[in-house]
Amino acid sequence: MQACPRPDLISMIRGGSLLITLLSACLLPLPALCRDIRLSTWNMEWVTGRTSGLPENVRPRTDADFIALGLFAEKLKPDVIGFQEVDGPELAARIFSLSRYRVFMTDDDIVQRVGIAVERSLSVTRNPDVTELNVYPPSAPHALRRGLDVTVSNGRSSLRVLVVHLKTGCWERSPGEKRYSCPVLRQQFSVLQDWVLQRQDEGVPFAIIGDFNRRLAPHDPLFEQLDRISPLTLTTAGRSSPCHGGEYFIDSILLGNQARSWLIPDSLRVRTMRGLSAEETARLSDHCPVSVRMSLPD
Repeated sequence: MQACPRPDLISMIRGGSLLITLLSACLLPLPALCRDIRLSTWNMEWVTGRTSGLPENVRPRTDADFIALGLFAEKLKPDVIGFQEVDGPELAARIFSLSRYRVFMTDDDIVQRVGIAVERSLSVTRNPDVTELNVYPPSAPHALRRGLDVTVSNGRSSLRVLVVHLKTGCWERSPGEKRYSCPVLRQQFSVLQDWVLQRQDEGVPFAIIGDFNRRLAPHDPLFEQLDRISPLTLTTAGRSSPCHGGEYFIDSILLGNQARSWLIPDSLRVRTMRGLSAEETARLSDHCPVSVRMSLPD
């Protein structure tokens, strides 16, 4: 924990009995403490052990892959990390040690599920999955990914966190485009709009993190759709991703309500695979983890 600024004890001594001054100082309320947390998101790319039912270019993960992913995650040192494309909590636990983290995942029956790992000093309340993000009809050949909705608390302050992995294919095209998955993504952003509206009505600090499969920017129509409901901080705004050749981020962290003021300025970090061999990189992911630091009142 990092202590917030407090008056120096010496400055409270203004004459009179030193004993009385010291006793009075002991009766003063203790200052608030700040707990800095690292909030991260990482698409880990097809973390599954299945040997059938996968796309032709996807292979099941090996023991060596899990060792590499675990070591990489350990270097990140996240306090809270939303993750995508993991086939169940048992596999997530091979990456995020259960001695340090608690792991939560959506309940949908798909390979590419989303989840979150939370450092054990923080408490977690599981909220219902945002099933509405699966905008496909029941007759569709496969389902879209649900959102994972949790509340993380340090005992005094709470942060509502929604982890998402949205439909791919409409990275920067007009949302009005009728092809390239844009109609589907537009529907999913309408679901996010409803979720943000609920958080705005409740007045709770919140974050939406994950793989949006959209190169979000402050003037992107889909981002503006959310920002009009509740002013949001797009933590990746004005930055390009060193992971994807200098393009705008598709892995993003959005903050709303009081959480916007908890963001530590210039704390955005992207952990790239630079310095690793092609073989080492292949064991990890085609996405880089994105992180910010936040100072939660304690």
